[in-house]
Formats: sequence, structure tokens, C-alpha cells
Amino acid sequence: MDQFFKLKEHGSNVRTEIMAGLTTFMTMAYILAVNPNILSAFGSGATGMDWTSVFLATALAGGIFTIAMGLFVNFPVALAPGMGLNAYFATVIMASQGKFTYQMALASVFISGIIFIILTVTKVRQMLLVAVPENLKHAITVGIGLFITIIGLKNSGIMTVAVEATKDIPAHKFTDVLSFETVIHMGSLKDPNVQLAIIGIILISVLMVLRVRGAILFGILLTTVAGLLMGQVDLKTLTSEKTTWVPDLSKLAFAHFDFAGIMNAGIITVIATFTFVELFDTFGTLVGTANRAGYMKNKEEGNRRVGKAMFVDAVGVSGGALLGTSTVTAYVESASGIAEGGRTGLTSVTTGVCFLLSLFLAPIAALIPGSATAAALVVVGLLMMQAIKEIDFQDFVVAIPAFLTIVLMPFTYNIANGISFGIFSYVVLATIANISGKSRYNVHWLMWVLAVLIVLRYILIGSEG
Repeated sequence: MDQFFKLKEHGSNVRTEIMAGLTTFMTMAYILAVNPNILSAFGSGATGMDWTSVFLATALAGGIFTIAMGLFVNFPVALAPGMGLNAYFATVIMASQGKFTYQMALASVFISGIIFIILTVTKVRQMLLVAVPENLKHAITVGIGLFITIIGLKNSGIMTVAVEATKDIPAHKFTDVLSFETVIHMGSLKDPNVQLAIIGIILISVLMVLRVRGAILFGILLTTVAGLLMGQVDLKTLTSEKTTWVPDLSKLAFAHFDFAGIMNAGIITVIATFTFVELFDTFGTLVGTANRAGYMKNKEEGNRRVGKAMFVDAVGVSGGALLGTSTVTAYVESASGIAEGGRTGLTSVTTGVCFLLSLFLAPIAALIPGSATAAALVVVGLLMMQAIKEIDFQDFVVAIPAFLTIVLMPFTYNIANGISFGIFSYVVLATIANISGKSRYNVHWLMWVLAVLIVLRYILIGSEG
């Protein structure tokens, strides 16, 4: 393993990599329950998708493509069906009132994956690594850190929204925030979930201060024990019919595509949304995690490895659709394993194996409370914030785009929004600076192409998704 994964070369060892892989799995294992719930409309089957089928597809996709990332790229990043795009997937089906089926949605995801494979093979996606300025790359890392923190705070209940959906304001529709209104509130400290999350943050923080190896993983496990003592862990999941011990792979929704139906269902908009969001989400995740893992210190080697990772990610999109789930993508939660010292593909292989084992150990995986993983995400956000010191905030041409990138990711709850505003503003400001003759900034031609695509995206598709 040392020779295959080049452990010594990366300053790591087998124990560290396995611990890191377990940590990554623990922080993203929630997708095994969340994705089936969302795609099946919370178990009701309202989208036409079966909960068990989606669970099996989620576990297999996470296992197969994460292991592929480890073996073929030697990169400590895990893949699984992405949050956000799965909600969009289900929302499109639900809002169409039967006109757009899940078979059409899966076909859309499959097509977007083919587009990604073409863009990757032609090295268009890899050009982003050269085109995007260094300050913006660091801003992406910081923004993702804040985004991860928001996910943790939201999932734990520590952060709550001011106004929830009502009969007048349906879900996924938003109103303007007035001057006297606030967007978020502090959750109730009387809520056991909030209490457990705070306990988790404290436990992980203490272990990190004491420099305990595997602090995040052990913190999650200790928080789970605390949840058991508090009555927040339901042992009934061990015998639940929904979380069966023996997977029935015959329930997989293999290649249930409806290519004929999508031609008359406004498919261009749906495919464009899947493609655009995944393009920037994956780029941001891979660059952010590569920076965190130290790969970008050698830019040529770092760019090469991220380029190979993009290909595996592209194959994962179409492969996930074949298995019967929404867009598979690189996970920002991989940063938790990297924070534990994961530097090679052995971390990914470990995570992938855990996903495959979860096919048989679903009841045990389901025991881990959301508050435990939420606490880990909050702490990981802190670790990724460290990249902010690499940004030159004295140079407003790069500082303003970096700032917009950082704040819009968490505040709009969308990685693509942050990157879009960052790229567009950099192109505008750098061009103005160049014309004025006060400074000289390199604006890669691909940045111009992206700026135009960004404008068209928000004009034609809108800001949601």
C-alpha cells in the first residue's frame, strides 16, 4: 500500500489514512438517509421513486466512485449524490404535476454527465485551474468552509430560519428581506438536538486542543454515545424493516431513463441547471480540498491530479444516474478526512469501502445522530477558514471578487452563486484596471467565456438551483 498510494511521499501512513477515511465517511454518512428521503419525497413515494432503491443506489454510487477516486487518482476526496441538486431533482418532479417523471430526471442527469465527460476529455474543465486567479481559489476554499459551517449549524438546529413556509409562502419560494427582518435566528437551547450538537462541538474542540489523532472521528463517536444517554439515539433502527441488514439489489432502478419523454418537457433548462451548478460545485470542492491537502503547492502536479479527479467525477454523474440516483459529485465533507491527515487515495478507498459495507450495516450507520455529524462540520469550517490569510485584501481588484465569493456561498446557500459572482466581478474589475493603465492583470480567455455564461445562466435560468 505504501508503494501504490505513495504514503511516505505524502508524509502519511496506513493508520492515518484509514482514520481519515472513516472520518470522511462519518461526516457524510447522513446522505445515506437524507438522499432516499428527498428523492422519494420523504418516504411517501410522491416522486415515484422507491426509498430502498434510492438507498441502495446512494450507497453503491458512494462506494464505487469514491474507491475509483482513490485507486485511479490517489486523491482523498469522496463522492456521493450531492445535496442541493437532489432537492432540485425532486422539486422539478413534484412541481410538474406528473408532466416530468423521475425517469426523465434521471435521463437529464445522465446527459449532464456525458457533457462533463466531453468537457473533461477536451480539458476544458482543467483550464479552470489555470484561468482562475490564485486569490479566487483561496476564496473558494474559505467560502466552502463557511458553507460547511452553515450546513452544520442548520442541520443541528443551532441556526433556524426566521420565517418558514406557509400556505402563502410555499417551500422553495422566497420573499425579499425587509429592513426590520432577520434571515436566521438562534435555535432553542432547550432542543435536545441543539444540546447534543453543542456537546459534539465541545468534545471535538477539546480533542483537537489536546492534539488527539482522529479528534473529529472520536468526537463523532463520543457524541453518539452522549446521544444514546440522552435518548436521542433510537436503537429501534437496528430492527427496522426500512434499514434491512440484507440488501436486495434487485430493487435497484437500473437505467430507468425516458429519453423520448424529455424532448417535450423543457429539458434544456433542467440539463443546463444540473450542468452549471455541478460544474462550479465540483470545481470549488476539488480546488478547496486540494488546497487543504497541500497538492497545490506544486501547481503542475496539483492541476494534473485535480484534472484526473474531474474525469472520475464526470463518470460518476452518469454512473449514478444509471444506478438510479441524482447527481453524484465530490463532497465538501471530504475536508474532514483531510483535516485528520488524509493525503492519498487510501483515504478515499476506506470511505468507499464503508459505503459498500453500509449496504449490509445500514441499521448501525443509521444510529449516528445528525447532531454528531453537524458538530464535525462546524469545526471543519474553521479549518478551511485558515486559507483566508493567503488572500491579498489590499488589492481591491482581487479582494472584492474574493469577498463576494466568500460571503455569497454561505449566505445564498449555494457554492455556484459564490463562484459565479467572484468570476464575473473579477473579469469586470480586472478589465477596468487594465484599461485605466493603473495596473495589469491577467484575464484568461476562459474567464471571459465563463462570465458570459454566468450572465446567460442567471438571465435564462434564474438564481434558484
